[in-house]
Amino acid sequence: MENNQQLTELLALDLGINIVNRRPYAKEVFKWQDMDLLPHSSADTLLCEIFEWNGRNWRTTGNNLIGFLFSDANLNTVKNQLINVPKHPALIPDFEFTKDSMIEYGLSLPSLFNIGVNGNIKSAKDFSVRVNGVTKSRITNIDSPGIEILRNYSEFTQNKSKTYRKNIKFNYLSTSLFYAESVEIYLEKESGVGLDVSFQTQDVEVDAKINTDTKKHFVLKYKGNQAPFAAKFTKGKDFNIM
Repeated sequence: MENNQQLTELLALDLGINIVNRRPYAKEVFKWQDMDLLPHSSADTLLCEIFEWNGRNWRTTGNNLIGFLFSDANLNTVKNQLINVPKHPALIPDFEFTKDSMIEYGLSLPSLFNIGVNGNIKSAKDFSVRVNGVTKSRITNIDSPGIEILRNYSEFTQNKSKTYRKNIKFNYLSTSLFYAESVEIYLEKESGVGLDVSFQTQDVEVDAKINTDTKKHFVLKYKGNQAPFAAKFTKGKDFNIM
């Protein structure tokens, strides 16, 4: 498997940029992998969730494709298969959300990693979230439940065309989900500035490297069922999970 340096060099070569003595930035990784930050996340966020794009932001419709394709026992079976789709190394380098990118994304970014921000990020001297050990789950047309989903989707688009056009054709499906093995929080501020971070500790191993009034460095390692932070989206009319 490629290491972080090799993957960083490959990313830089493909994007035609120069990366020296730093991690790749989140925007660079997202562009390279054609992935997007999720607008929300929880441990029950599944593949094939249906999202809308309003020209600036993603928004979930609250529906999942399999709810239109299956019912009763078959739906429960496929849902359990989606829950248990294995995660594999995503083969992207560890990367970093900088202070500027966190301001751009807003508070939704830290919350994706169960990190709370108390105060104004702009008042920090430095603030970053480093993402380590990214894994990916995806559906394919050669494994279950992708085989069953694709077969039923083809029938669905023909037999229930009105429902298909209304709910799916022009919306987007999450066909890959990305997870972090751990994240590192770096915060530096002036003494007395009202800015702090908090985080959920359930199923999270916390290592406090530095924790003073002006500098904080926490490593959060996730255990058990993780929540994804990003996805690869496919438009409904283009969905074929090839």
